[in-house]
Amino acid sequence: MSDLEGFREETRAWLEANCPEEMRQPIGSEDDIVWGGRNCQLSEPQKLWLDRMAAKGWTVPEWPVEYGGGGLDKAHAKVLREEMKRIKARPPLQSFGIWMLGPALLKYGTHEQKLEHLPPITRGEIRWAQGYSEPNAGSDLAAIMTKCEDKGDHYLVNGQKIWTSYADQADWIFALVRTDFAAKKHEGISFILVDMGQPGVTTKPIKLISGKSPFCETFFDDARAEKHNVVGDLNKGWSVAKYLLTHEREMIGGMGSGAMRPAGDVAVQMIGKDEQGRLADPMLRTDITRLEIDGLAFMATMERVADEAKAGQGVGANSSMLKYFGTELNKRRLELMMDSVGQDGLEWGADNDAAAHWLRTKGNSIEGGTSEIQLNIISKRILELPTS
Repeated sequence: MSDLEGFREETRAWLEANCPEEMRQPIGSEDDIVWGGRNCQLSEPQKLWLDRMAAKGWTVPEWPVEYGGGGLDKAHAKVLREEMKRIKARPPLQSFGIWMLGPALLKYGTHEQKLEHLPPITRGEIRWAQGYSEPNAGSDLAAIMTKCEDKGDHYLVNGQKIWTSYADQADWIFALVRTDFAAKKHEGISFILVDMGQPGVTTKPIKLISGKSPFCETFFDDARAEKHNVVGDLNKGWSVAKYLLTHEREMIGGMGSGAMRPAGDVAVQMIGKDEQGRLADPMLRTDITRLEIDGLAFMATMERVADEAKAGQGVGANSSMLKYFGTELNKRRLELMMDSVGQDGLEWGADNDAAAHWLRTKGNSIEGGTSEIQLNIISKRILELPTS
């Protein structure tokens, strides 16, 4: 028996014995997602699943063991993902700390920063927010003006961020700040970590058309930031920011792989099957089949890009490709779900939130860099088309 075969058998047995039945059901809403954090309220099955997976380092299986990860190579991590998918196990933990800050710290952080911040992320103890965009610096991110002043043994941060997802529920924020106003636009920017549990940081949720408020305005008024929490070199934060953006776009694109209930399941429940056991609506059946085929192709592409990244080729502009196509897939999925529920989708309330989910997907092509920007990057960096 090969090492991988043995690992697969052990992993399969462990997952069967340790994954609660409730954690094998499709994610029905955002309330089913475990984000972690100081104020996170978990059900007993959610906590059990998180604690068991974190103890093995499998909330982040490919991170080094010394920082709370599982220390798995890409082949073993792939086996783990396959075995979790086989029993339809939910991710035990999802967070911006895992998807964005963690990779940036692993590449640019000091050993001390990694020891301080990565293990709490893997255990779901700290929830992170991202402080990039500002009212006058959205797509032109390098135009940020949030000021970070040197006060001797610490910094003081003053300014405003916007579209900071779930900032009102976060414990810490990783932010881009300007530490040198005399430098060129892309220089003089630093990447810093700020504790949000202090009086100098306040948040104001932004209500969306869906009725939800996942985005916030975040205000810094003489917020204290410790000097040892600058990641990378002072005034060289743009390099960290660009690297993190590739992971953010990859994460947003991952929505196209469909972690929530499949569109086909919803359609069958609402419309029923024909005499041959197929979805009764042939047009909708065709559209859902196309979606599923495109989803499988997209997941294969994500696997390829991940393998290339592990081989040292990096993700680079491929993250824009994943982000663009993944968000389009997610929007298509919710469009088909709305088609499936028909006029019932017009209802608005706790018992029927299909319309709210559908409306929320409209923001997918804006957040993390608009689709127009992603297409520009793809045309220039991947297709190498002329710029004029």
